[in-house]
Amino acid sequence: MSRLTQGVVLLLFGGAILRASFTDLYLRYVKEGLRPFLIATGVLLVAAAVMTIWYAFRDPAGHEDEHGHDHEHHGPAVGWLLILPVLGLLLVAPPALGSYAANQAGSVVAQPVGDSDYPPLPAGDPVELSLLDYASRALFDSGRSLEGRDLRLTGFLTTAPDGAPMLARIVLSCCAADGRPIKIGLDGRAPIDVPADTWVEVVGGYTSRTAKDPLNKVDVAYFEVKTWQQVPEPKQPYA
Repeated sequence: MSRLTQGVVLLLFGGAILRASFTDLYLRYVKEGLRPFLIATGVLLVAAAVMTIWYAFRDPAGHEDEHGHDHEHHGPAVGWLLILPVLGLLLVAPPALGSYAANQAGSVVAQPVGDSDYPPLPAGDPVELSLLDYASRALFDSGRSLEGRDLRLTGFLTTAPDGAPMLARIVLSCCAADGRPIKIGLDGRAPIDVPADTWVEVVGGYTSRTAKDPLNKVDVAYFEVKTWQQVPEPKQPYA
C-alpha cells in the first residue's frame, strides 16, 4: 500500500466517522454523549489523511539511498482491511440491538436513588417514564410514587421464557458492544401475538407483581397495561 493509498483510506475512514457523527447513524453504535469525541476523531483522521496525501504528491518517488536507488514508501498490505469498516459505515445502516440481544442476557439491575425518597412524578397523566425509572421505583420504592397514576412506557417487545410478552430496551454504558437489556413484564391488556422487535407504547399503571429473570436471577418489575399502540422506532433506541 503506497503512501497515497494510505492517505485515501484515512480520508475515507475519517469522512465515514464524520458522516455518521453528523447524522443519527452514530446512535446505532455509541451513546449520544460521545458525539463530540467522534467528531474530534473524524477531524483528526481527515487532517492526517490530508497531510499524508500532500506528502505523497510532494515526494511521489520516495527518496534515494546512498547508492542512488529510488525507494517508494509502502505500508503493509493488511492496511487494505481498513476499507472494510469504511464500507460498513458508508453503505450499511445496522439495526439497533433488539429482542435477540435481550433474550441472550439477563436484565440490568435497576439502581435505587440512595437514602433519599423518590421525587414525586410530574403533574398530568399519563406520565412518560423510562423503563429504568419505572423498574427502580417499582422495585425499590414499592411503587409508592407510582400508585394511582397513569404511566406511559416505550420499548420493543420481546418474549419471556414462558412465552409471555415483555417490554425491553437496551441500556448502553458506552457503546453497543456492552449493551444490556432492561426488561419489564406486562400484565393486563398486553400485546398478544405481536412480533418481537415491534416498538410499542403502553399506557397503564403500577402492579406489585415481580419475577426473577432466569438468566441472572435479577428481579423484574411488571406493568399493568390498559392500552397500547405500535409506534415507530425512536431516533435514540437505546436507554
